[in-house]
Amino acid sequence: MSLFTILDLLGTSAFAISGALSAMNRKLDLFGIFIIAFVTAIGGGTIRDILVGNTPVSWMQDTTNMFLIGSITIAAIIFRNKINYLKKSLFLFDTIGLGICTIIGVETGISASLDPIICITLGTMTGCFGGVIRDILCNEIPVIFRKEIYATASLAGGTCFMILYYFNLGENLVYISTAALIILIRLLVVKYKVSLPLFTIHNKGH
Repeated sequence: MSLFTILDLLGTSAFAISGALSAMNRKLDLFGIFIIAFVTAIGGGTIRDILVGNTPVSWMQDTTNMFLIGSITIAAIIFRNKINYLKKSLFLFDTIGLGICTIIGVETGISASLDPIICITLGTMTGCFGGVIRDILCNEIPVIFRKEIYATASLAGGTCFMILYYFNLGENLVYISTAALIILIRLLVVKYKVSLPLFTIHNKGH
């Protein structure tokens, strides 16, 4: 099994756990938990595959992800009380998923011979859009639209991937370095409360 395949499975698992935890925090029923876990895990990848013309999309061609997501979700439900600090757990798994799925998206763009900027964009969409769908379904403003640095970390990771790939440093080093950078950025910005500037319009009273 290649490192790329292992990363794909890890990314799917991390986002499935993230979705399941988010659904349980919102007190959704069993069906709701499975749906949120599923769309979080495959949402970004589905959009990616449609954009590059890879249809039927990957999870329709191989049922491995279906069984994996189902198993991970059941485990998350069973051990929900064993996972301390659900909010921190949600952040951790969401961050891992972001790092890994960004790599998969960029790699898909490269395989499709797309422009480097498009590859980076595709990686960001793959990493972020599962979480966007999750947050919308859970009636929350998606993380990437708030002040917390999320998509920016994915963009930085995608850029790192392309630079290392250009210098032909070996795919394992590229994968690990990119994922580590994204995870490190997310950890640091949350720890030190770094955020992008906010802009608001102040309407004068009449």
